[in-house]
Amino acid sequence: MTRPAPLEAWHRIAATRDPAGLDALLADDVVFRSPAVHTPQEGRAITTAYLTAAMHVLGPGLRYLDEWYDVAPDGQGGSAVLEFESVVGERTVHGVDMLRWGPEGRLTSFTVMARPFKGLEALIAAMAAELRSGQEA
Repeated sequence: MTRPAPLEAWHRIAATRDPAGLDALLADDVVFRSPAVHTPQEGRAITTAYLTAAMHVLGPGLRYLDEWYDVAPDGQGGSAVLEFESVVGERTVHGVDMLRWGPEGRLTSFTVMARPFKGLEALIAAMAAELRSGQEA
């Protein structure tokens, strides 16, 4: 099976760490879920901010190890799970990105899960710092 277009687009964005492609990839009402924040973050602007910060924090060390995806047979969208690994500070972070997209090929949901606890703590601290610096810019 050929990798779905939204997944290809995400891999290009993640590999180049260039958030310019997010506007075309994210639905207006996309929902971002992260272990760093309790409530889902709704909308393209806030999701773009989180994903841009994550690209800076996870940086060039981000490696996708595996992926699983499915496309609805009726063309109504699809979903994927991407297993990743990176280093934040001195901590290894291992996790998954769970993506869902609608029939137009735009992401409607982006959920991140990360482990181990010490790696998650490092990720949360680094993301908070990056988001603060992004707001000051």
